[in-house]
Amino acid sequence: MEKKDPIEEARRYVANAKEIIKNANYDPETKSYEDRKYIKTAGDILWKGCLIALDAVLPIRNGKGRPSIEKYKAAAGKRDRKLLQFINIGYDTMHLVMGYDGNRNKNVCDTGFENANAIIDRCATLYPGTPCA
Repeated sequence: MEKKDPIEEARRYVANAKEIIKNANYDPETKSYEDRKYIKTAGDILWKGCLIALDAVLPIRNGKGRPSIEKYKAAAGKRDRKLLQFINIGYDTMHLVMGYDGNRNKNVCDTGFENANAIIDRCATLYPGTPCA
């Protein structure tokens, strides 16, 4: 079985989230989506895609239990300060505001996608064997 490139796999998650959010029915008059369920699903998928990229460049899966956001932040702070900034912003937008709250505002959702791409692109520059994005 061939091992998948984690950066490309993370980008595939972003593409899947784009397809899912289309089902949320955008209302241009209110500049928001109508169905919160699809926003939550898209936010979760975006964050999971970021975790795939982060796991490829941060050594945090070597211990007991599940890694917490604090472990990701600590490892990123040691490895790359810019990545840490992206994680701080992205976690709030994708995981909390989209994934938990299901915020239907289109600008918020667009920012979530931008944050996901920023994290994955930064991981691509840090990941050995992957050409820079």
